Amino acid sequence: MTRPARVVVVGDVITDVVAVLSGPLAAGSDTGAEISLGGGGQAANTAAWVAAQRVDVTLVGAVGDDDAGRDRVAELTRAGVDCAVERIEGVPTGTVIVLAADDERTMVSQRGANLRLSGAHVERAVAAAPDAGHLHLSAYTLLDAASRGAGLRALAAARERGLTTSVDAASAAPLRRVGAAAFLSWVRDIDLLLVNADEATALAGGLDPAAQGRVLSATARRVVVKRGAAGAVWVDRTGAVHVASARRTAVVDVTGAGDAFAAGLLTAWLAGATPAAALSRATDLGAMAVSTAGARPQP
Repeated sequence: MTRPARVVVVGDVITDVVAVLSGPLAAGSDTGAEISLGGGGQAANTAAWVAAQRVDVTLVGAVGDDDAGRDRVAELTRAGVDCAVERIEGVPTGTVIVLAADDERTMVSQRGANLRLSGAHVERAVAAAPDAGHLHLSAYTLLDAASRGAGLRALAAARERGLTTSVDAASAAPLRRVGAAAFLSWVRDIDLLLVNADEATALAGGLDPAAQGRVLSATARRVVVKRGAAGAVWVDRTGAVHVASARRTAVVDVTGAGDAFAAGLLTAWLAGATPAAALSRATDLGAMAVSTAGARPQP
């Protein structure tokens, strides 16, 4: 395998307030939890995990002109991520409250400055990375009308420069709101689409994972269905199907596990790994992520 060229990651930068619950949430009362505050956002997390694999990575996003935004950019820079991040005056940096229990997490989101990411900024950032070989887009950017233009511009700019492309479908509920047909039209002919089980059902119906992958491969050249503890399935347009088991590990917090999985998959695949080897690396990083609290690699 060869060392991949620079990866450009486009999407949300977030402050995560993570509460790992001690038991079931007691609605209207008190529930004990271990609470932490730190960096999050699907794109920012993926970029941090890519950097941890010693691959050059640029994050394109937006934060508020506030302490939280400065903290988020500083911690990503320390992690080895090159930040092409707009600072938006008068708008707060995005924040997500994450309630984590067992192998589930519920998120309450304020996307804040992420909604102000502009197509012009994305265009400049991609042009400023002439050594890039791949662009990875968090679909949160596409799923909100306010930032959709930036997401579409990211994919167009990548195609114009001959970069390979991937999209993480992000979240099932907003996918259902925008509709499968619209979303699939936005990501048509990308090189790789990542979906979890709920997102695959929202886009392809209640089929088995391999069948979902085959349906979605009419849109994307390659599709990976992430199934959590059940592993993952890779399907491409040739009809090839590869299945990987998940790594067995004690689950502390699933926040960021899909982002770690994406980083492992991308860096291995871009280095020339076979689908089976890329899935294996992805599940390794996913298991690493769930074994600790928080969404980023441990220093």
